Amino acid sequence: MPIADLSLSAPLAGFVDDAKSRELIALMSGGGDARIALDPETGLNRYLSAPYPRDITAFASSTANDISADAFAHLRSLSDVRDYALQLEDLRTRIRAAYGLDKSTGIIFAPSGTDLEYIALCFAAAHSAAGVHNILLGADEVGSGCIHSAHGRYFAQETALEYAVEPSQPVEGLGPVSLADIPLRCLEGKVRTSGDICEQVRIEMGVAAMDGRQALLHVVHGSKTGLILPSLENIDQLRAHYHDRLSLVIDACQARITGEAVREYLDGEAIVFLTGSKFMGGPPFNGFALVPASLQAAAPQLPAGFAKIFRRAEWPQDWPGAKRLENSGNPGLALRLEASIFELERFSAIAPAQIDAIITEFRRGVAQHVVEPLGLAMVEPHPDGGRAEMAEHPIEMQSLITIDVSSLRNMRSFDEAQIAYRAMAAAGLRLGQPVKSTRVAGEWAGTLRIGLSMPQITAWSALSPEQLQAVLAEQLGKVAAAIKAQSQ
Repeated sequence: MPIADLSLSAPLAGFVDDAKSRELIALMSGGGDARIALDPETGLNRYLSAPYPRDITAFASSTANDISADAFAHLRSLSDVRDYALQLEDLRTRIRAAYGLDKSTGIIFAPSGTDLEYIALCFAAAHSAAGVHNILLGADEVGSGCIHSAHGRYFAQETALEYAVEPSQPVEGLGPVSLADIPLRCLEGKVRTSGDICEQVRIEMGVAAMDGRQALLHVVHGSKTGLILPSLENIDQLRAHYHDRLSLVIDACQARITGEAVREYLDGEAIVFLTGSKFMGGPPFNGFALVPASLQAAAPQLPAGFAKIFRRAEWPQDWPGAKRLENSGNPGLALRLEASIFELERFSAIAPAQIDAIITEFRRGVAQHVVEPLGLAMVEPHPDGGRAEMAEHPIEMQSLITIDVSSLRNMRSFDEAQIAYRAMAAAGLRLGQPVKSTRVAGEWAGTLRIGLSMPQITAWSALSPEQLQAVLAEQLGKVAAAIKAQSQ
C-alpha cells in the first residue's frame, strides 16, 4: 500500500498532514528490518508506535515512542538533500558533545539495538581464533531479539540493507559463539545481588577458558525494570582479575544513563550500547555504540557478513575492512537518529537538579494516582536492602516504574497483562510492555511499566511545580482509569 493511502492512527498532534510529512513517514518506516514496517490499517509498527506525532497519552519509553511534535517539526525544517556520511559525522560530533566525550571516542551506528550486538562480538572475536563465549545478563530484561544476535546469528528474514537472510544462521566471519544467560532475578522474581551475579560470571569465565574462547560480558545499565548490574566496583574487580581475557560491553540501550556514567565505562575500556528509541524519545529503530579510543586504536577487521548489515558511513573512516561495506545511504536511519539526538540535546540543556525534581514528582504521582487507588505495588529496581542506590541513579532507576498488576482481574498472569497492554494501546493509552519480573504461585505475574522520556521531561521543565502536578494528575488519572477498565 502506498504511504499516501496509509491510515494514520489516532488524532495527529499538531503537524500538517501533507506531502512533506508523508515523505518523512515513508523514509522513517524503512531502512530497518520487518519490525519497523507500518501496518496499513493501524499506521503503527509492531511495537504499536509511529514515526509521526499522535495526540495520545503515553508513558511507553521503555518499549518504543511516537516521535514528538517538536522533533517532527525539526525534521521538516531540514534540507531534503544531504550526504549520508556527512550527516553521520555531524551526529557523532553532537553525541560526543551531549555526553561530554573526547573526540577520539569512536561511534558506530546501527539500524537497531539488536544489530549493535554484532559490533561487540566483532571486537571480542579478534582476541581468540577459538571464538567468543558471550555472557548475557538477564535476557528477559534486555530484549528477546538479542538472543539470536548474541549468538552471532541473523535475527530476522531481512537486514536493513534488504538482504534476504535466514534467522538463526550465523553471520559470516564472526566465528563460533557460545552463549550463557545469567538471570538477574531468582526463581521468586527477586533481584539477585551484584556479588551473586559475579560468582556466576566467574563460573562462565572458567567455561570460556576451557574452550579457549574470549569472554564477552554484558553489563546491564538500566534494564527493562531499571536494574544496574553488576556494580562498577565488581566490574573493576573482574577486569583486574581477568585482564585481556574479558571483554566488556555495557547494555545501556534504554539510554537511562548520565554522561558521567558513560565516561566511567569508557574509561574502563568497555563499549557502550545506546539507542535513541527508548528514554531518549526518538522513533524506533536506531542505535549506536560508543567505543573507547584504546579499542578503536586496535580496530578489528570487519567480518564478511557485515556487508549485509552495515553501510560504510556507519563506521568511522578507514576502519579495517570497511571498504567491503556498501557505500550507500540509509535516509530513514539518518532521520531517526537526527530526531533522537535532537531530543538528547534539548534534554542535556536542562539543569540536573530540575530533572531530578521532575522525576521525583513523577514517582510521587504514580504512587498517588495509580498504585495506591488500585491497590497495586511497585517492583523495586534493586536487590533487597538496596533502596539507597536509587538516590544515586534517578535517571536509571526512578524514571521507569514497573507495577505489579497481578492482583487485578484479567491481568493476573504475564500473558493476560500482554493482552491488556495491547488493548489499552489500541484505545489510545500506551504504556511499556509487561516484563517478567514478579512471580505468583510459581508463574510469571502480570506487570505494566510506566516510564518517562526525554521529550516529556523537556516539555515539563517549562512548568511550575503546581502545573506539573496538575499535568501528572490528569495523565496518570487516565492511566489508572484504563487499567481499571481492563480489569473489569
